[in-house]
Amino acid sequence: MKHVITALVENQPGVLARIIGLISGRGYNIESLNVAPTQDPDESRLTMTVPGDDKVLEQVIKQLDKLIDVIKVTDLTTKRYFNRELLLVEVGVTANKRAELVELAGLFGASVVSVQPNSLTIEVTGEASKLQDFLNLLKPFKILDLSRTGVIAVAKGE
Repeated sequence: MKHVITALVENQPGVLARIIGLISGRGYNIESLNVAPTQDPDESRLTMTVPGDDKVLEQVIKQLDKLIDVIKVTDLTTKRYFNRELLLVEVGVTANKRAELVELAGLFGASVVSVQPNSLTIEVTGEASKLQDFLNLLKPFKILDLSRTGVIAVAKGE
């Protein structure tokens, strides 16, 4: 099972390194990781996806709570939450296949952000499953480059 964990942390040098070291040092894997400042410039929100059972999740949360720079840890897995991921993909395409690729991107609500003589760069935002579905449909084309942000998430209001 994949667990989505968010942590509100102090926006200080070295905080991310301590968190990563703590988790990886105990043999746990981080599947995706995203960190950015919040509305308060002194705080950042860290969102990570950690695979494993409930015991792994419990240990990760306990270890994070022990760090002095960590303000609050939340397991979103059992809560209602929104999550999104951003995908940028450069796809090699010939002139006669360009319209087909643009149409496919449109079906996913994606945007073409760059047009080159032999490629298109497409931006897609959504849940990870949507991005994976889009990538699966790109298999007949040649993917030249690809970058994903990893999951970002926020709990839904009560």
